[in-house]
Amino acid sequence: MPDKKLATVTLGCKVNQYDTDSVITQFLEAGYKVVDFHEVADIYLINTCTVTNLGDRKSRQMIRRATKRNPQAKIVVMGCLAQTTPEEITALEGVTLVVGTQGRGRILEEIEALERGDQTSLVEDIFQITEFEDLPALDFSGRTRATLKIQDGCNQFCTYCRVPFARGRSRSRERHSVLAQVKQLVEEGFAEIVLTGIHLGLYGQDLEPSISLAQISKEIADTAGLQRLRISSVDPHEITDELLDLVVNHPVLCRHLHIPLQSGSNQVLQRMKRNYSREDFQEIVRKIRRQIPDVAITTDIMVGFPGETEEDFSQTMELAKEVAFSKIHVFQYSPREGTVAAKFSHQIAARIKEDRSKRLIELGNTLAHNFHSSFIGREVEVLVEQQGKTEGIGHTDNYLRVSFPVEQGTNLVGQIVPVRVVSGDLEGVQGALI
Repeated sequence: MPDKKLATVTLGCKVNQYDTDSVITQFLEAGYKVVDFHEVADIYLINTCTVTNLGDRKSRQMIRRATKRNPQAKIVVMGCLAQTTPEEITALEGVTLVVGTQGRGRILEEIEALERGDQTSLVEDIFQITEFEDLPALDFSGRTRATLKIQDGCNQFCTYCRVPFARGRSRSRERHSVLAQVKQLVEEGFAEIVLTGIHLGLYGQDLEPSISLAQISKEIADTAGLQRLRISSVDPHEITDELLDLVVNHPVLCRHLHIPLQSGSNQVLQRMKRNYSREDFQEIVRKIRRQIPDVAITTDIMVGFPGETEEDFSQTMELAKEVAFSKIHVFQYSPREGTVAAKFSHQIAARIKEDRSKRLIELGNTLAHNFHSSFIGREVEVLVEQQGKTEGIGHTDNYLRVSFPVEQGTNLVGQIVPVRVVSGDLEGVQGALI
């Protein structure tokens, strides 16, 4: 198989990126060469997203680009859009194989069958999601931080979200598989592991015997040689005392919690079918800040949900100021076919959503700048991820992006080094090696 080339593009979340990496791993092991998506390749893999209308459009755009770049190439489409609308994706010009969010371990086998002239056997059974697809993934980012997917699917069925339809019910990676992959990543030299999933707080509830996110996190954190463990996203009502105690007391756990808010208005949260109130969110944040100095709390907020009034939006702005998020990911509500909220009355005009988005982004920028500036004059511990001729870049455990001058000839990548912060801006802080 001389110089067969695979090109990939991933839209959407970190879980999607992990899924792409798991497929790339299989092709690399089979001798394929991975090239940039903008290059001519024999196979194009597009991992799609359907969280927003924009995700749908970009997914289709990438399929068209691949077909135009090499009309003879085999086009493989996987991910959430492919899962929810397989017939529509199959009908697009150039598409060879549609996989969705299951059957990813069979893509190479199916492509090779097609190249032999055999009929593909990847049929509708892959769209029946019943178990966690335990696929290892190499890390292709070149960083010292590796992502490990330990959970997939969601049982929440928020009224605005298509993810449960695309990903199925919550499914967890078996404990032994999680710990084996952690051990492998540490042996490969990764200093930090980020645990990720579609609804991470549900981890282990479907296993026999059941295990909690806090319990598996403790076992991972105890792995010899691991320097940092970061938990990617947990809903507020799933931050248990056990999990919080682990972050407080275990030196490997990062002082960074991503807690989706979505809205600061109780009436909007209820219509979204979120399982917490404004007051619940305030209380968990107070508890966190009492116990974890310098904690970074990041979040997701949606603007323009059907029926969101100016007063509702003001409550969101007020709560964001009170919590003092270190980063806010702002999303405009996008009606998704098949969801309950798409049928709600009082859909918000695009201009209002755009205005609210801009105002919230401006507030988020101010809060980020304030958080970063609060570290001026202080010493921080930085895991160095990149190093050029004159500058090193990395992150602290509480997710400060730190840049600092380095001497030529040194190589600090993968090391945790002390840096004194001398300035801060919207993007992070700048400092000097101690």
